[in-house]
Amino acid sequence: MRILITNDDGINAPGLEVLHAIATELAGPEGEVWTVAPAFEQSGVGHCISYTHPTMIAELGPRRFAAEGSPADCVLAGLYHVMKDAPPDLVLSGVNRGNNSGENVLYSGTIGAAMEAALHGIKSIALSQFYGPQNVGLEDPFEAAATHGAAVIRALLDKGLWDETEDYRLFYNVNFPPLPAAAVKGSRVAAQGFRRYAGFRIEPHNSPTGRQFLWIKGGEQGKPTLPGTDVTANVEGYISITPLRCDLTAHDRLAALETTLGAALA
Repeated sequence: MRILITNDDGINAPGLEVLHAIATELAGPEGEVWTVAPAFEQSGVGHCISYTHPTMIAELGPRRFAAEGSPADCVLAGLYHVMKDAPPDLVLSGVNRGNNSGENVLYSGTIGAAMEAALHGIKSIALSQFYGPQNVGLEDPFEAAATHGAAVIRALLDKGLWDETEDYRLFYNVNFPPLPAAAVKGSRVAAQGFRRYAGFRIEPHNSPTGRQFLWIKGGEQGKPTLPGTDVTANVEGYISITPLRCDLTAHDRLAALETTLGAALA
């Protein structure tokens, strides 16, 4: 198996090393693992692409490249430049430092990379390590992801739904709980949650020169969401597995909207 890995924390991030080890185990001795990752941290850039300016790319070692662009840029570089003669069978993005559960999905460059791969018909999985009091002080805070990551990906490749005939294909968001590996209780398929009253806020600061700068800061990450959703699964000790799709249409509201607007727009 040929695997392309990327992330949004940057080429030197420890989570990328964890992901490389996971991918190497999955690829096997006959497989290949290629890395195309951002040269600098790209957290929070979502699914953006560098449409108005070029992206510089540099080869740092065998099958290892850094690009001055977003995670989605890195996927494009991997598919159509670095691996253009033999595209990957799988794209893995992560392992992110911090969770991409709940509303974080909408901001995440880690998710953006997996999304871009899915748009090009490549199976893709985003992986993130939830941080909390029980794992942040460990020698390896990514212990849960490092220990359980390969098994979760194998299960998705063997038994997961991929909807390969659909225009907007499924891809997967996997979040590992903020626990030591031995304390993980298992895995749960979960919907995307929403942390109410825990969204991003602005914190202003004045520089020594008198200029004002605005820092964006997040809310409480460990606040449980509704039952059956990803954040709740994570804080209860489970790995969350969430199927995602790029189609943002609210299909459940189409018929009702047509009914309510039909007469007004006729």
